Amino acid sequence: MIADPVTGETLATTGGAAAGLPEAFAYARSEGGRALQAMSYAQRAAMLSEALKVMQTKKDEYYAISLANSGTTKNDSAVDIEGGLFTLGFYAKLGAVLGDARTLKDGAASMLSKDQLFQSQHLMVPIRGLALFINAFNFPSWGLWEKAAPALLSGVPVVVKPATVTAWLTHRMVADVIEAGVFPQGALSIVCGSSAGLLDALTPFDVLSFTGSADTAAKIRSHPVIARDSVRTNIEADSLNVTVLGEDALPGTPAFDLYVDNLVRDITIKSGQRCTAPRRALVPKAVMHAVAEAAAGKLAAIRVGNPRNAETVMGSLVSREQYDSAREGLALLNTEASVLFDGTAQPLIDADENSACMGATLLGVRDADAAVEVHRHEVFGPVSSLIGYKNASHAIDIAHRGLGSLVASIYSADLQWMASTAEALASSHGRVHVVSPEVAKTHTGHGNVMPGSIHGGPGRAGGGEELGGLRALAFYHRKSAIQAPSNVLELVEQHSTELKV
Repeated sequence: MIADPVTGETLATTGGAAAGLPEAFAYARSEGGRALQAMSYAQRAAMLSEALKVMQTKKDEYYAISLANSGTTKNDSAVDIEGGLFTLGFYAKLGAVLGDARTLKDGAASMLSKDQLFQSQHLMVPIRGLALFINAFNFPSWGLWEKAAPALLSGVPVVVKPATVTAWLTHRMVADVIEAGVFPQGALSIVCGSSAGLLDALTPFDVLSFTGSADTAAKIRSHPVIARDSVRTNIEADSLNVTVLGEDALPGTPAFDLYVDNLVRDITIKSGQRCTAPRRALVPKAVMHAVAEAAAGKLAAIRVGNPRNAETVMGSLVSREQYDSAREGLALLNTEASVLFDGTAQPLIDADENSACMGATLLGVRDADAAVEVHRHEVFGPVSSLIGYKNASHAIDIAHRGLGSLVASIYSADLQWMASTAEALASSHGRVHVVSPEVAKTHTGHGNVMPGSIHGGPGRAGGGEELGGLRALAFYHRKSAIQAPSNVLELVEQHSTELKV
């Protein structure tokens, strides 16, 4: 069942286990894959542009669906809808640059003989299978297109399984594009409802991309098809992202104000339901009270409730189930933290206690070394923990205790401190976002995933990697070393272009 998270009204229903998955997957590989790979990168890029045009005309409908199904305000819906369409357009432009090529060269040829007549050229060719996406509930638009755009550009047919609770928007977008006849038959398919049998229908040449909980990711990795047939798998899982306030950023400085503004923004955008939201906010112990006071003042102004009301700034979580999960997680963190700001006590706008609306909460942890749960349990909602650190090395140690995250951000005016800290954090974070007062108006934001930078993280965050410009195409290609006479390689390279990332 798909329901309005504010009113509880049933919006739509989904079926049970899908019938005929092996046959449907085979059709996608044979018909969809064959048609896509008969085209050049530029031709496939043009199709992405056409898909974008189709959906641009239907954005009002998408916003209405997002409001009703995800409980998000127009600004928060834009993060998902506009973000997804922007990413689609980004890859359409990148693909056009690849021209008439059908394969990608990886570096220059290596000489294998003294006379240089026998050489080795590493070539990347589109996979022979399909790409299965099992997506999370928080981004039904962006979660689809940030994966599908590079896959379709690569010439790989897509099957998407959106999270049931917010599947309506994904379904509508896919239906609109298919109805418009943008892609060949079999190139884009959707499965709504039960995920039963999806992994069983995969074959060795397919790829799988999953976004969701670490527990589900572990089950996927141990599935017989994944383990036995080495199905290439990309995982994005739990992530205890950090923001770090520099030691130089004292109250009253531009860096301090930037930190507080962005912390509050990233806690509350989409009600904290972003994989990149800051779960741990690291600040010097000496200014911990000042940060808490400044953040609390701004959080108090965030009015929570029904997104249909113009006064609402932050809408609801996507379901009552997610609300209950967030409250349970908050109770767990409360065993080792104090409450600095309790937004859950604020009155709701046009919503009652049965809705999935939840005010923001800021917790405080003074003894970062003794704390355990704050470094290992992610509350997927508008919750963040303020953590005091002693010095720069202590802050770095605390950040690493997340055991791998999608993003860390740094706020300071000390250039040397920012450079050394960014380098130190890079080994455990997929992205390090560095903000000085000079880029206050131009930086893209801690939580915003830009298609030109990679998205993913090591360890607990899943060990995966998406986006990053043309780097994203590598997941949908197989690399092979073509060892051949130089004149044969010249013929092979006629339909190839170098992958420049």
